[in-house]
Amino acid sequence: MPLAFCGSENHSAAYRVDQGVLNNGCFVDALNVVPHVFLLFITFPILFIGWGSQSSKVHIHHSTWLHFPGHNLRWILTFMLLFVLVCEIAEGILSDGVTESRHLHLYMPAGMAFMAAVTSVIYYHNIETSNFPKLLIALLVYWTLAFITKTIKFVKFYDHAIGFSQLRFCLTGLLVILYGMLLLVEVNVIRVRRYIFFKMPREVKPPEDLQDLGVRFLQPFVNLLSKGTYWWMNAFIKTAHKKPIDLRAIGKLPIAMRALTNYQRLCEAFDAQERKDMQSTQGARAIWQALCHAFGRRLVLSSTFRILADLLGFAGPLCIFGIVDHLGKENRVFQPKIIVGVILLYYILGISALIGAAVIILLAPVQYFVATKLSQAQRSTLEYSNERLKQTNEMLRGIKLLKLYAWENIFRTRVEMTRRKEMTSLRAFAVYTSISIFMNTAIPIAAVLITFVGHVSFFKEADFSPSVAFASLSLFHILVTPLFLLSSVVRSTVKALVSVQKLSEFLSSAEIREEQCAPREPEPRGQASKYQAVPLKVVNRKRPAWEDCRGIMGPLQSLTPSADGDADNCCVQIIGGFFTWTPDGIPTLSNITICIPRGQLTMIVGQVGCGKSSLLLATLGEMQKVSGGVFWNSSLPDSETGEDPSPERETATDSDIRKRGPVAYASQKPWLLNATVEENITFESPFNKQRYKMVIEACSLQPDIDILPHGDQTQIGERGINLSGGQRQRISVARALYQHTNVVFLDDPFSALDVHLSDHLMQAGILELLRDDKRTVVLVTHKLQYLPHADWIIAMKDGTIQREGTLKDFQRSECQLFEHWKTLMNRQDQELEKETIVERKAAEPPQGLPRAMSSRDGLLQDEEEEEEEAAESEEEDNLSSVLHQRAKIPWRACSKYLSSAGILLLSLLVFSQLLKHMVLVAIDYWLAKWTDSALILSPTSRNCSLSQAQECSLDQTVYAMVFTVLCSLGIVLCLVTSITVEWTGLKVAKRLHCSLLNQIILAPMRFFETTPLGSILNRFSSDCNTIDQHIPSTLECLSRSTLLCVSALAVISYVTPVFLVALLPLAVVCYFIQKYFRVASRDLQQLDDTTQLPLLSHFAETVEGLTTIRAFRYEARFQQKLLEYTDSNNIASLFLTAANRWLEVRMVSNYLNWMVRNLADMELQLGAVKRIHGLLNTEAERYEGLLAPSLIPKNWPDQGKIQIQNLSVRYDSSLKPVLKHVNALISPGQKIGICGRTGSGKSSFSLAFFRMVDMFEGRIIIDGIDIAKLPLHTLRSRLSIILQDPVLFSGTIRFNLDPEKKCSDSTLWEALEIAQLKLVVKALPGGLDAIITEGGENFSQGQRQLFCLARAFVRKTSIFIMDEATASIDMATENILQKVVMTAFADRTVVTIAHRVHTILSADLVIVLKRGAILEFDKPEKLLSQKDSVFASFVRADK
Repeated sequence: MPLAFCGSENHSAAYRVDQGVLNNGCFVDALNVVPHVFLLFITFPILFIGWGSQSSKVHIHHSTWLHFPGHNLRWILTFMLLFVLVCEIAEGILSDGVTESRHLHLYMPAGMAFMAAVTSVIYYHNIETSNFPKLLIALLVYWTLAFITKTIKFVKFYDHAIGFSQLRFCLTGLLVILYGMLLLVEVNVIRVRRYIFFKMPREVKPPEDLQDLGVRFLQPFVNLLSKGTYWWMNAFIKTAHKKPIDLRAIGKLPIAMRALTNYQRLCEAFDAQERKDMQSTQGARAIWQALCHAFGRRLVLSSTFRILADLLGFAGPLCIFGIVDHLGKENRVFQPKIIVGVILLYYILGISALIGAAVIILLAPVQYFVATKLSQAQRSTLEYSNERLKQTNEMLRGIKLLKLYAWENIFRTRVEMTRRKEMTSLRAFAVYTSISIFMNTAIPIAAVLITFVGHVSFFKEADFSPSVAFASLSLFHILVTPLFLLSSVVRSTVKALVSVQKLSEFLSSAEIREEQCAPREPEPRGQASKYQAVPLKVVNRKRPAWEDCRGIMGPLQSLTPSADGDADNCCVQIIGGFFTWTPDGIPTLSNITICIPRGQLTMIVGQVGCGKSSLLLATLGEMQKVSGGVFWNSSLPDSETGEDPSPERETATDSDIRKRGPVAYASQKPWLLNATVEENITFESPFNKQRYKMVIEACSLQPDIDILPHGDQTQIGERGINLSGGQRQRISVARALYQHTNVVFLDDPFSALDVHLSDHLMQAGILELLRDDKRTVVLVTHKLQYLPHADWIIAMKDGTIQREGTLKDFQRSECQLFEHWKTLMNRQDQELEKETIVERKAAEPPQGLPRAMSSRDGLLQDEEEEEEEAAESEEEDNLSSVLHQRAKIPWRACSKYLSSAGILLLSLLVFSQLLKHMVLVAIDYWLAKWTDSALILSPTSRNCSLSQAQECSLDQTVYAMVFTVLCSLGIVLCLVTSITVEWTGLKVAKRLHCSLLNQIILAPMRFFETTPLGSILNRFSSDCNTIDQHIPSTLECLSRSTLLCVSALAVISYVTPVFLVALLPLAVVCYFIQKYFRVASRDLQQLDDTTQLPLLSHFAETVEGLTTIRAFRYEARFQQKLLEYTDSNNIASLFLTAANRWLEVRMVSNYLNWMVRNLADMELQLGAVKRIHGLLNTEAERYEGLLAPSLIPKNWPDQGKIQIQNLSVRYDSSLKPVLKHVNALISPGQKIGICGRTGSGKSSFSLAFFRMVDMFEGRIIIDGIDIAKLPLHTLRSRLSIILQDPVLFSGTIRFNLDPEKKCSDSTLWEALEIAQLKLVVKALPGGLDAIITEGGENFSQGQRQLFCLARAFVRKTSIFIMDEATASIDMATENILQKVVMTAFADRTVVTIAHRVHTILSADLVIVLKRGAILEFDKPEKLLSQKDSVFASFVRADK
């Protein structure tokens, strides 16, 4: 066919210009080519030549991306322009088909315009990224020319009476509008940026985000095309395949998305509400209003796009209807359809659609009910799961005690009982999940079945062609999608409502206020806040005083701090203070009136439970103040700057309030950060190398640092899990010593230290570093031997101040108390004189206090084992790094998971899934066959006579019956598969948790010493949760999407064999897409999880250390850290979402998209199975013995005779021995004392009796039986031990004393009386059934140790071991206990490992250990008589 621009027909009017050039259509079309040629001619040299030569000068980088005005509008208009141009090209080609020759002018200008539009957007993008707007002049000229030429064409169409009835006219009009709008956008760029026609162009800098190269989440900044296709993610996904993704790779969040920005936005919304209406700021409604005010616009915009996307989803069914209808009728008539979602079914099926809609509507409440029940089951499961984790945590933290007492089975049964309750909730969760999955898959089938059968049964003359059937089928699936999401929507809504309600209660509760100069009158009771949910130990200043205390406290309200000169010498004063922990509780501290002198050392002493720690916390404002006042000296300079406190902290109404500055506080229970040792000591303060070394020396931390894997850069685990108690204590004290605050509070810092460490800390730390520096030091202690060092002493008793003053004041006015102290200290009168002691200390050489290797309860702390521990730590680090390496699909873990379900269940799972999808394919196949026959037998095509009518009707009935059977079978199989998947998950979860618990509880202590507790807990928490709830649903989704993809490919290939040609390249493309995506998705999901853990951990440790944080005045710093952790987690989550969108855009099928995503999810979740199976390979202790139970006497050991013969023990076969060739004979009823330096093997000696260490040589014979031949449970249940660290479990006092439930109440009361706790327990509500909170937090440290003593007394065994059991007890109580032990256990063998050497002076024999060998073994009086005795030197040092 001839080819010419205007055609080649004879006498063609295309070349006639007698009526004017512009009246010639071909000329006008040629004129329209000119702007496009101009743009292509101008821009191509700039794009390819100019940019190539200046590539080194003009660096296109995201840091210079600066959107010109109208950026998004330009891209939208360009996309619309391209779409209209494609339509114009198609219209021109179709119009050209009716002539004899080709008329290029009908579609060539449109083609050139398409090329020019693409070039324009590429050109604009490069100019924008280079921030060089002057080159936009070419686009200004182009849009002007294009608008003019297209306007000429439009006007000429109008002149020739070509109107809206013709498509060509409409397309030209649209192009005129689009070119005009693009011209206006270009003019607006000139107006704003002033790059031409103005003398001074406007300089615009990119946003701060783009100036920061650390921002790598570019979605808000890239152009619209890149936003829609996530093109900017290509480089990221490709890089992720080469190296693992970490926080450095994903960079920072854009400023607008950071937590601080959104926090400020929300605060502004709250402030705006408060200014507008005070009443509107109450309750949950205020939070919803603030959220809407702060983020409502974005929510509305995203919801609008979501609605538009859902509406566009109806285009698919319409296309199916049109295409199938077109192919079936073989005509070209275009019938406009109504694009309204819900009406479409009615339009296609008529009244029959209402039947299917009725099915969906009637089942919607059922689905809602199931979703609600599912949410309730999930909450119930979460409650039991939290309880189980709490018990597991307690069990693991107290595992040493459980093994020593042979209580493993008791606590395992306890956890298993809770697990059974959790499994009951999980079964309910699985049932409702199965129903939800079943309904989501069965509802479309049921709706289609009822609709189609009803359609052909009741409306015999209605159209039932393939176009009607398959378009309706597609619409039913679309309408059921909201039901699929209903369960998650309901759960999320319930969670949001509950969370906002809790937040409203929390935000409405009172906050801690600064202490005032004078006490204020309490508010009337009627003005109290209705929100009383104040957590334990959090002050609520708005609570009124009690009515019954007003009479007592009334006179105290008028008290004010002293105004004389003594006030300046007072750092802090408390006047008439009554303090309590709970708003309605009895005062813990009563009538407190004290003055702590400035720049001096104040000691607070008293018996266990008298309120010493509470006094410190009340001074810091951490207790509920009922009455009185706490006044801080405002003249104290700021600790950091040395300046007076800033007046900015004082409000206008409280300008006379004396503000408290930072206080360096070391709590009784050490609180450490999950950070390095150095960071814990410096605690955000500037690093001063000289002071740091002095503090390390004062706290004797250098030997401990030397044996840590990375020195002081070693990461401390959660709650200091990888440190001993003494190490935690000394690091906590070192933090207080390092700070430059003027006030230091130390709460019993010596409780976990031996005598040498305590003396060294007192002398080098408290006296030299603190008091000599004129800092105010408040020290709570039981070490009365340090009283002579005190400048001021506060003696407490039963929550009140017994007396305060100097030691001489006590000697003059409190003679009885002074004599009691002197007796406890084992001091002579002349030694109690502080001046004499100071002179003696000054005269002595400083080498009298050797540094210890580490704290006394470290396990392998002698010099010979440093190399082994360092090597072992390196091995653990290597193992940890291996676990985090990316791997291929864990097929082995998958097989282990499925094999745990059993052959029967696994076979049913596979068979039901395959059969279900075969039936679904059969349904579609039969529907196609049915509709084909219906098309043949339709009223317009069939010619059934009267005699043939019955046959035609019968044919429809057969099709309907078969269709009904297939749909019913599909519905049943949907139920079977959903139940099978969930039941498989339940069985695997139950089996794996049971195996894990049994394996862990039987593991040797060495396993717990070398494995971080957090790592083990993660297996029971996050990994078990993944197996319980996530893997089953992911497995169901993966199998469903995979089989749907396979079945779809099989059907398409069968129907259209030519598709196999395109299948291979598509498969290759999809393979590489999924390969790259899976790696990136797995890394991002792991990063999402790993960044969430520090966030939760930081929040938990912040809550746990609130007292210390508020004492240091570090609230703002920890808030900032919390925001940073939040940003890290959010950026990982954003990149994960972006990666999912990246995949969604590139996958040709939605089912294929979900298959790849579910495969990535399953790959990550199977890591939980792999980690649990790794722990299942842990070798258990050898619990079996060589002796049969019948050969062991029931009352063994009845005498308590111990023979130790050539005993050598070690903690592991790869380590050196900690006890070497020890020989000893202990007669029945003897009291043995063991002492030695830290790391000498004292604790190892005690553990050997229980076979907690490897006895590789020698033996221990107790009452004639070698303990190596006994079953472990029998051995450990017949001995008693008290450990240094008190361990209490949540539950009743009765359970903590006798979890085996073997003893009577009288026996328990007797044990409590021996432990000096009978009166304390009797005063509690419930007595023996009173509740002990987790860790015994509702009792003091000393009381917890006394409970542990009572627990050991209950067992009444003939051999009793005390491993430094009185470390946390005051000396008076310890004296009483020592006497009780000597009398109540006169007939028992008692082995005491001494913390205070004077406690074993009354022992029958003393063993002195050094580096695992016995150095001295004799009677104490004999050893004391020897001048060169090591024991004698210990006693002298203890005085």
